[in-house]
Amino acid sequence: MEERFPTLREGVRHIVWDWNGTLLDDNHANLAAANHVCALFGRPPVELEEWRRIFRRPLVPFYEELLGRPLTPEEWARLNTAYDSHYRNLLPSCRLADGALETLHTWRGAGGSQSLLSMAAHDHLVPVITEHGLVPHFTRVDGRRYDTDADSKAEHLVDHLAAQDIDPATVVLIGDIDDDAHAARAAGARAILVSTGLMSRERLEETGHPVADSLGEAVRMLLA
Repeated sequence: MEERFPTLREGVRHIVWDWNGTLLDDNHANLAAANHVCALFGRPPVELEEWRRIFRRPLVPFYEELLGRPLTPEEWARLNTAYDSHYRNLLPSCRLADGALETLHTWRGAGGSQSLLSMAAHDHLVPVITEHGLVPHFTRVDGRRYDTDADSKAEHLVDHLAAQDIDPATVVLIGDIDDDAHAARAAGARAILVSTGLMSRERLEETGHPVADSLGEAVRMLLA
């Protein structure tokens, strides 16, 4: 009997999951870290909905626009360190997104494979994934192992799939910002974006990729 796999318009067998804002509900920690940076540089705080309307990659020009002036390399390093330190202090308060575990089990039970790719630093990411007991769900876990001029997930996704010998045409990336959509398109994969993370639904819809309001809905699109 021929083995059947879940499909999205045919052919999808593998999900690459994003972490921050997708499987991990950390909007409050990201916003608090951003406002810590704003305070350091004399900028009024931003509300979550404003942040979801303006956040983007690459990060350096985004923060220069947010703060209203260019940043020297030394200031960018200070900003980056301040953000990361504040975020990590709040990380214990972050929980998995609603339905995350059930959704991972659903996809595996349907015969699909899945991996995780994040723009968080690899050495920081792996202990967190391990602490949540998620490693057995994934064929591979990758954080950011190097920096790129474009500051995009695209090159990282290409390497992530090549390391597993996975055909991009069989892949959907599920993430929460438009860079996830751009990365999938650049790698020859597809994307579904979830509206629960750091970017507004309207901006996600502008990418032309499907947008779901929950992790469960995203996977149901693949199983339909």
